[in-house]
This record gives sequence, structure tokens and C-alpha cells, in this order.
Amino acid sequence: MAFVCDIPGANLAIERGAFPNPERDIDPASVAGEQLAVLAGGCFWCVEAVFKELDGVRSVTSGYSGGTAETADYKTVCTGTTDHAEVVAIRFDPARTSFGQLLKVYFAVAHDPTQKDRQGEDRGRQYRSAVFYTDEAQKEVAEAYIRQLDAAHVYNAPVVTEVVPLEAFHEAEAYHHNYAELHPEQSYIAAVALPKVAKLRKQFGDRLKGDAS
Repeated sequence: MAFVCDIPGANLAIERGAFPNPERDIDPASVAGEQLAVLAGGCFWCVEAVFKELDGVRSVTSGYSGGTAETADYKTVCTGTTDHAEVVAIRFDPARTSFGQLLKVYFAVAHDPTQKDRQGEDRGRQYRSAVFYTDEAQKEVAEAYIRQLDAAHVYNAPVVTEVVPLEAFHEAEAYHHNYAELHPEQSYIAAVALPKVAKLRKQFGDRLKGDAS
């Protein structure tokens, strides 16, 4: 079990436009080896594009969580009747980035956590905002950060992100992987994914991989 620690010096009375660090995070000294975070924030093409650029992230895989294996295919999930969410499975090095710092990017850049069962014009439960935690430490950090963001009135509406246990991750079909990188000219990618990547590079430029540009 990972140990959850308070981050000293966290201050919500920060300059206008800055995004708060999590006040609680998982101590990297308490975990060993590669770690996993599974996050849902609308279309997985866009969320994948954001997290791929972060230093410490070893891989990002699009897939489905929250429903059964039998219906974990794109066509069926898109009906909105399976209870799956489009997710990304992020494998990361806890010595280079933390679960809390991934959540900071998730809430600040990757999606709008105040939208219930949708992201923009993508509507349906498959597009919900959710943290699928792998252990109690991740649950504690995610719930604490949501309370922190709400208390600080970071958004104009309450955070509706669900924090639920990860029961299974079903990898998406091969053509979904690296979709934004492979199809930058596609209208949806140009309108939705690429602006998120640009925002990431602007706000978190010091946390990108060395070859990101």
C-alpha cells in the first residue's frame, strides 16, 4: 500500500490564473516500480495526446473501463448503454512524476471536470469524468484534490468527477492508439485535441519530455 503524504507549502491563495498543486500526494518513496493511473475525461484520443507528452509517463493506452468485457468495443460503447467510459491507462515512473501531478494536468488541461456525462458536444455516459483508482492511496489523493479544487472555487461549477475502483481495463482497438499524432489534420483532432496539447505546452512546459515540441 502506498503512503499518502501532505505536500508542504501548498497555497491556494496564489496568483490569478495559476492552477493549484494537490495538497496531498503519494510519497514516491513508498511505491516501487512502474505505477498505473486510469483516467476518463471524454474522448480518449484527446486525453491520450495530452499525457503522452509528460516527463515520467512511459506509456498511454486508450481503452474502456466501467463495463463488461463482452461489450468493450468502440461501436457498442458509443451507444452509451454499456456503462463503460473511454479511458486512458497511464503507466508512469513515480520517481519522475507523481499521481497527484498527473491529476493536476488531468483537471487543468485534459478535460472539463464540471461537465456531467459529456465533454463539449460529445454526450453520453461514455464521456464522463472519472478517476478509476487502483488502490486506497489513489482514492484518497483524488478525493482530497476534488475537495481542494471545489473549496478554492477553481471552477464556476462543482467538480462532478467520479472516483471509483478500477475493476478492469479493456484496451481499445488498434486504430485508436496514437490517433491524434497520426491524424493531426482530422477536424475533430484539430479543434479539440491540439488546443489541449498547446495549453499543456504553455502551462506545463517544464514538465514535458525532452523531445516534445
